[in-house]
Amino acid sequence: MFWTGELIARSAPVRRRPTGEPPLSPLAERATAAYLGLAIGDALGASVEFMTPTEIRQQHGVHRDIVGGGWLRLKAGQVTDDTTMSLALGDAILAHGRVDARVAADAFDAWMRAKPVDIGNTVRRNLITYRKTGNPEAPPSEHDAGNGAAMRVLPVALATVGQPEDAVRSASAAQAHTTHHNPLSDAACEVLTLMVQDFLAGQDAAAVKRQRVLPLIERFPLFACDRKRRDNPSGYVVETLQAVFQAFFATENFEDCLIDVVNRGGDADTTGAIAGMLAGARYGLAAIPRRWRDALDGNIQRRCRDQAQALIASSASLA
Repeated sequence: MFWTGELIARSAPVRRRPTGEPPLSPLAERATAAYLGLAIGDALGASVEFMTPTEIRQQHGVHRDIVGGGWLRLKAGQVTDDTTMSLALGDAILAHGRVDARVAADAFDAWMRAKPVDIGNTVRRNLITYRKTGNPEAPPSEHDAGNGAAMRVLPVALATVGQPEDAVRSASAAQAHTTHHNPLSDAACEVLTLMVQDFLAGQDAAAVKRQRVLPLIERFPLFACDRKRRDNPSGYVVETLQAVFQAFFATENFEDCLIDVVNRGGDADTTGAIAGMLAGARYGLAAIPRRWRDALDGNIQRRCRDQAQALIASSASLA
């Protein structure tokens, strides 16, 4: 059964974008914006990853353009593991027609063998373990509460549109457990997946906060954040979500949200990617600044668009 918002989105007439892009349904448009938002936030944040807010101000003033560089010495518009792992997972879901741990683990293993520009320690360790054991589920660990699974939830969110929430949660955990088998990581992946689907269905931010974020904090009070700004967030998934939620709920448009979160520094490619994913789903394609879309690597832009629309198309049959 689809949510009411999804039924409307699926049945509504397609709209042709004023830029001459192919016509998209409202649902496909928001999904595409979420994927482009993920990649744009990744590319924007990568330039200032591991910098402090003070260092960012000294070097950039307010960092607001996709310029490359950073510790990875990227070309302008190039992305990191946040986007490329998501694309690897999405390709695998489309190829196999399902979301499970084996499909995800094989996709990530192939991705790692292709020598990505960046890879997290937890991801690397548990994928090497998978090669040795053949078990696609990493062992539970209190130490694996990083953000490496949360950054790649988008393909699961798109592929499971219309499925019951229990099925969505199960799919979210399946992809996460390939590298991060931890209650805090699980909770973050689950809430982000469901938030994306809420925004795809047209829900407003206040309702989503009430329905998703507040229950998360009730279950895991660590995710609560006082009024003090969460600057320099680490790869710890709690700090990641605190920074993202502060920026996301304190701003009213796509551009302000991403500028806010990446200028906090720290693990800025991942906070930027997650915030961009949510903001894209919330505000849609028209809200993404043209300068950022033009600056994004052309191949990555095409893959994000194509995959978003393919996953939405496949979600109807999967549901």
